[in-house]
Amino acid sequence: MRLLALDTATAACSVALWCDGAVLARRFEAMLRGQSEALMPMVGTVLAEAGCGFNDLDAIAVTVGPGAFTGLRIGLAAARGMALAAELPLIGVTTLEAVAHGVPPSRIGDACLLAALDSKRDDIYLQPFDPGLAALAPPAALMPAAIEAALAISVPPGRLGVVGDAADRVLAAIAGDPAYRARVLDAPALPDAAVVARLAAARLHLAVRPGTEAPAPLYLRPADAAPPRRSNPSRGPAIGGDRPDK
Repeated sequence: MRLLALDTATAACSVALWCDGAVLARRFEAMLRGQSEALMPMVGTVLAEAGCGFNDLDAIAVTVGPGAFTGLRIGLAAARGMALAAELPLIGVTTLEAVAHGVPPSRIGDACLLAALDSKRDDIYLQPFDPGLAALAPPAALMPAAIEAALAISVPPGRLGVVGDAADRVLAAIAGDPAYRARVLDAPALPDAAVVARLAAARLHLAVRPGTEAPAPLYLRPADAAPPRRSNPSRGPAIGGDRPDK
């Protein structure tokens, strides 16, 4: 089974080709912007390195968020287009579970895990997992001051490993909480298509089949950009404007 996985949802761009239990080829590059230009050449490089063409693929996988609005649209549009053109099933994987499953089991031990990704705003994208990496709560976007209360609801007291590019911010937010012995884990801080491919391969039976609704982006808050309001001639032009999304 050959599965092509993509991620452009956060501060990186990555592509991986999974074949019968192993990654045959992989590319990963950290980048804040430029995923739209980098993605398809990266796909071509990975397929060529693996000696595989689009007609050889059995499925496509892509991260669905949470993440940057523009980045999510880039990856999802590319994955949907390839899946539709090649009539392949499409599997969605969240960025937070990809980060959590990127931690080697030996570094988790018996601790719960908290995946934390930078939203590029004041809040943080978070999701807790038990030591076996089963989710303890849905993904959420939380302000640092709200993290302690949220953990108390879903995560039992004890050791807590924090991973992701917002791990240091989380650790600073909960440093005074006596319920958790928290530490930042030495593990990849961003989603990797190689991990996405591994997770998706195990979920192929859940894939969205050609001709059905594709995986939707997971947005935990509204976009910063909004359609302009219709002007009211009697009031004159509006002052100010919305920021573009990130």
